[in-house]
Amino acid sequence: MGKTHKIAILAGDGIGPEVVREGLRVLDAVEERFGFATERVEYPFGTEYWLKTGEIFPDAAFAEVQEMDAVLLGAIGDPRAPVGLIERGIIGRLRWDLDMYVNLRPIKLYDARFCPLKDKGPEDVDMVIVRENTEDAYVHPPVFHDQGTPDEVAEQPMRYTRKGTERVIRYAFELARTRPRRQLTLIDKANAVRAQDLYTRVFAEVGEEYPDVRTDHAYIDAACMWMVKNPEWFDVAVTTNLFGDIITDLGAMIQGGMGVAASGNLNPEGLSLFEPIHGSMPKAAGKNTANPVATINAVAMMLDHLGEKEAAAAIDCAVAELLRSDRVRGLKAGLHATDEWGSMVLEQMAAAPAA
Repeated sequence: MGKTHKIAILAGDGIGPEVVREGLRVLDAVEERFGFATERVEYPFGTEYWLKTGEIFPDAAFAEVQEMDAVLLGAIGDPRAPVGLIERGIIGRLRWDLDMYVNLRPIKLYDARFCPLKDKGPEDVDMVIVRENTEDAYVHPPVFHDQGTPDEVAEQPMRYTRKGTERVIRYAFELARTRPRRQLTLIDKANAVRAQDLYTRVFAEVGEEYPDVRTDHAYIDAACMWMVKNPEWFDVAVTTNLFGDIITDLGAMIQGGMGVAASGNLNPEGLSLFEPIHGSMPKAAGKNTANPVATINAVAMMLDHLGEKEAAAAIDCAVAELLRSDRVRGLKAGLHATDEWGSMVLEQMAAAPAA
């Protein structure tokens, strides 16, 4: 038996428990096949727990999670809680307090029929967005002046540090070096948001250390336009927290929708978290209609991060082969049952020849 990895499981709200269940079925299968183990600790935190206890993420549990090797998250969010309260208290706290400064978003199209763009296929949509994950407007609390009056002013600063900017840019250069095209694009809006000139300067400075990586630049509005018009232009891109959140959702739709898009929240020197990027869809909870492929892809990302490269590759290959096959009617929720998706991925893995 190989290594044992300690995994914290936060299934969360809405469809979270259902999609995590299928991800764990796939994890069970690759553990047996590739000879490693996981020690899993499931935590009940989410809106339901908060409604019952008044607690979001107790300090004792948060300290325990920090001793794990990785975190697998389902989904967080429920209209019964104030907007952003549970999200910031769980996802935000994990990202910010544990310095998960890289949000890694692969955007890969498996079959042309799932792409809403005309005449674009898998060869055109294969990119990775590196989103800074611990700075920008999301991190700082809002301030309201003269609230509720005609003169009300609301503000929330877009604040960047050289340390935060440099480390995420350096991570992106290192990642670009591992891909065949070795191309890295900086996405910002430094022509209008002049604070982002810090990104422009640091990108140029760090780039001098990577002469083997071809660099490019796009303002965020142009980048959104080009992602729709010519997605093949992108290989690896690095951008700010706010803009990264927006452009990666656009990328998810190009690759087939939220049901297949996974992400990693990485601290390369510490604990990292893996999750599907979709929301909790409370109206669909318990109906067995959610697409769990994004969570299965998140499991693959987690295993790759933990060094279980063969297991991660087996999941990637099974998902790719399944989505290219005529067994799949579509990616929208309800076209296949949640547990049917899990079974199809497992069957596809079982049919693959042993390495």
